[in-house]
Amino acid sequence: MDRFEQRLDEIKQSPRTWLVTGVAGFIGSNLLEALLKANQKVVGLDNFATGHRRNLEEVRELVGEKKWQNFRFIEGDIRDKAACEQALENVELVLHQAALGSVPRSLNDPITSNEVNISGFLNMLNAAKEAGVKAFVYAASSSTYGDHPALPKVEENIGKPLSPYAVTKYVNELYADVFSRAYGFHSTGLRYFNVFGRRQDPDGAYAAVIPKWAAAMNRGEDVFINGDGETSRDFCYIDNVVQANILSALTSLDNSEVFNVAVGDRTTLNQLFNAIKEALGEQGVTYKKTPVYRDFRAGDVRHSQADIGKAERLLGYAPQVRIFEGISRTMPWYIANV
Repeated sequence: MDRFEQRLDEIKQSPRTWLVTGVAGFIGSNLLEALLKANQKVVGLDNFATGHRRNLEEVRELVGEKKWQNFRFIEGDIRDKAACEQALENVELVLHQAALGSVPRSLNDPITSNEVNISGFLNMLNAAKEAGVKAFVYAASSSTYGDHPALPKVEENIGKPLSPYAVTKYVNELYADVFSRAYGFHSTGLRYFNVFGRRQDPDGAYAAVIPKWAAAMNRGEDVFINGDGETSRDFCYIDNVVQANILSALTSLDNSEVFNVAVGDRTTLNQLFNAIKEALGEQGVTYKKTPVYRDFRAGDVRHSQADIGKAERLLGYAPQVRIFEGISRTMPWYIANV
């Protein structure tokens, strides 16, 4: 039995009360599903800026009415200090996912990204400190590595940010470190690397690449690749991210820490295109078009790959699903829901 299975068994026997911010979003709803299935009590906070009520309804169907009764939802915004304080009442463990993602979004509107990702984060961090929660885990980002050229990415070596979004996520880490040293309030930041999976929104101007391409192929539309297709990423399936969050919340550390959450692989966009096409074909969806190449996207790094050794050592993190298996698991959801 690995560390994650041990932790799940422990909390099933002794349920906790968790807060998941951004609970109606892609990652938040998957955390909610996993926690409710593990017999936990969950408070959820979301303002539906990027999340969807349909995600909550899907989780409700998957877990059943009995376990759904352990969930309490608050519609609110992390920029509202009172909403943060309300959400934290009687909460032991926090999984803070609420944020405005997307590099292009932050380039188009840096002010709102700053308000949500920095001011909102500080509201939640300070409220959690005041509430005396046992653990505060937050969504950090691989964008923090910026222009640092080395691969794989190691937590202590970062470069200059390449977008306002990257700045906001780095400031989260700075605040977390200061709160640890100034107040003794320790937290854990998880630098996500290109997370994908069920319930990731394929629509909108800022949709991530895998859901966007899966939806386009399902609809027989063109697929656009930014650059020459040899840009590479360390794509991480959602179940690995759920594991990292729960392990982080249940692991006692002496200081605030940040961890890479990925699988340690690199996949090019050209490889990704073929993998999605093949996985859809296995589900009976045939896509015959070739991709359309266009200019590189502003603010993007050329290559990204994580070193996950620190998370393996200190958290017991052991990613179970690599990219091609994850894509195969994900495509049926897009076929059914797009």
